[in-house]
Amino acid sequence: MPFLQIFVLALVQGITEFLPISSSGHLVLVPVLTHWPDQGQDMDIAVHVGTLGAVVLYLWRDIWAMLVGLGRSLRGRKDPGARLFWQLIVGTIPVVICGFAAKKLLGEEFFRSVTIIGWSMLLWGIVLWLADVMSLTVKRMEHMPWFDAIAIGASQVLALLPGTSRSGITMTAARALGYERSDAARFSMLLSIPTIVGAGVLAGKDIYEAGDPVMTQTALIAVALSFVSALITITILMSWLKRASFTPFVLYRVVFGIFLIALSYGWVQV
Repeated sequence: MPFLQIFVLALVQGITEFLPISSSGHLVLVPVLTHWPDQGQDMDIAVHVGTLGAVVLYLWRDIWAMLVGLGRSLRGRKDPGARLFWQLIVGTIPVVICGFAAKKLLGEEFFRSVTIIGWSMLLWGIVLWLADVMSLTVKRMEHMPWFDAIAIGASQVLALLPGTSRSGITMTAARALGYERSDAARFSMLLSIPTIVGAGVLAGKDIYEAGDPVMTQTALIAVALSFVSALITITILMSWLKRASFTPFVLYRVVFGIFLIALSYGWVQV
């Protein structure tokens, strides 16, 4: 795979993973818009692993609090860190179960459909805007009840629809429940950790068993590049959400969604 293609894929993944605009949808579209060969799901997951490193580094305090909390809970003490850990695990279970079922029932072509990505980008972008402008901003993540955690986690199932955006739908759910924008993004990023870890382990196993040193090197370069771009993007996103709304991302989704719909129906050519 040419270095330029690796660089573009890593940059696209790093920028879009934690923004509410669908990283997987953008990765699928890279070969469509550039006419490069499709990079395949293993490479998609490799660049996801790079963004995992970025979110772990950025949210290390939350992760450390969860680890310390688990240690305290083993000694019979209640701890908010342990509670957050189990909320993330329970919130991830629905998407894991549905994800395996969806891949078997629908097949890979469904998840790489430009038409579906375009409509999802458009419709779920509007839903994000409605949740953002109509909801109160009164809740903090530190006081999140189990119902809210499970509801936000379960919303990830909707992200199995290409173009929906895992981060976008979880932020939408959190905003609909009244959480502050930065807290909605923070909980969404924490929810990404178990999902990406699981997918990364499976992809790593496939790459290792393939025994292709070139593929292994390519994956490592992609991981490093997506890590750097994701860390920069997370920092900018969290700073933005402390003082502004999701509206720019909504506008992007609407415009890009309309473009993809027009592209898929042959109304425009690239």
